[in-house]
Amino acid sequence: MEECISVFDMLKIGVGPSSSHTLGPWRAAERFLEELKNESILDQIKRVKVDLYGSLSLTGKGHATDLSVMLGLSGQDPEYIPVENIAGIIKNIEDKNEIVLGNQITIPFYFLQDIVFNKEFLPFHANGLKFTAYKADDSEYESTFYSIGGGFVVKEERENAKIKEVIKCAFPFPIQNAVELLSYTVSENKLISEIVYENEKSMRPEAEIHSELMRIWTTMLECMYIGCHTGGILPGGLHVRRRAFDMHQGLIGLSNYNSPQTWLEEIRKTEVKFRQILKWVSCFALAVNEVNASLGRVVTAPTNGSAGVIPAVLMYYLVIENHNAGEKEIKQFLMVAGEIGSIFKKGSTISAAMGGCQAEIGVSSSMAAAALCELMGGSPAQVLMAAEIAMEHHLGLTCDPIGGLVQIPCIERNTMGAIKAINAAELALETDSKNAKVPLDKVIDTMWQTAKDMNSKYKETSEGGLAIAVNMADC
Repeated sequence: MEECISVFDMLKIGVGPSSSHTLGPWRAAERFLEELKNESILDQIKRVKVDLYGSLSLTGKGHATDLSVMLGLSGQDPEYIPVENIAGIIKNIEDKNEIVLGNQITIPFYFLQDIVFNKEFLPFHANGLKFTAYKADDSEYESTFYSIGGGFVVKEERENAKIKEVIKCAFPFPIQNAVELLSYTVSENKLISEIVYENEKSMRPEAEIHSELMRIWTTMLECMYIGCHTGGILPGGLHVRRRAFDMHQGLIGLSNYNSPQTWLEEIRKTEVKFRQILKWVSCFALAVNEVNASLGRVVTAPTNGSAGVIPAVLMYYLVIENHNAGEKEIKQFLMVAGEIGSIFKKGSTISAAMGGCQAEIGVSSSMAAAALCELMGGSPAQVLMAAEIAMEHHLGLTCDPIGGLVQIPCIERNTMGAIKAINAAELALETDSKNAKVPLDKVIDTMWQTAKDMNSKYKETSEGGLAIAVNMADC
């Protein structure tokens, strides 16, 4: 079944630290509530239990899976909830041993007993969770969901497949792989961003496309701004010191600004030697993922764990490469990035529980490289080459977070992914696409084969790699 994937599916606004382990379970809880309402049984529920399976169980504590489930069951929306309210809502549930289900009815809820961590894996996907609602007449209602990466949630029967197919048919340019995308750019004599825009227009008004793309960018910019202006220690027990704050202070000096946009303008005035560029790009990426690690608001791109790469590379273009760039270039960048991410999702995976960190940092680096390449004047073939180069050098990257937290090595990996994206774009721009030896679709297929061959302990389980070589006491 071909999927209809919008740019806004790939770039979602939510709360950290993980799209698959935080945002996905949160959305699953919302969908479970919707099922209870549709069955007209919400007011009959006297107890709810949540079973977490596989990777959601193994690294769920470090990824705040239990907290996100409670917030979702409470009827909170991750896109709009004031992040400063999260701690209070959780504390209220834990102190009172009750939850306001769907923000409508209060039922007993003992989070230590009613959220169960099961190490076994469900067969359909590594990130499974089952909700059980107990009714007043002692009957039960069960529903199982799978968080498949990037905040996407599905049921095994994929009940939404027919709806997606209808939307898919509305696309003037249905795209399943890079070859199809490139063929449209040739036949229509359009850039990749222009093809994507035509597809998006078949789903929503142009004014909405514009406003939503700019809302995504504003969220990214604010996230970088917050991260660069917040010091201290990250939560979770590893005692990781925030680095973006100190790095930013050393780069910005005594500049005067009072908002994210005026901050951007001030950065344009700073020194741009090679070392400073490396530091700025790294600083932007660090800032985003430090916000992500502290349950802040970020944009999945394509996941929360890799949320820093795309903002860092786009910010690099705006403050280093093109001081005249504005909304047009921002929208162009995001549309290309979103389309490349969707091709990876269709042909492989964006879930670290399925594919290791190559599915997160690798894909985000590929998305950013392609988007930057188009903004720098690359042809559609060079854009796809940039995406291929970036992924080619992330193949086999494992997911081994220490303590199950999205901190070490996750935060630094975003800086590496961003730098590789810029390098990949430059290499593609200097290469005749006719001489390319490795097509993007072949790399995507290779990534999926690598994912299937990868030992499960290197797939977001914290059972291998740095996660066991370095323990909490070492940190």
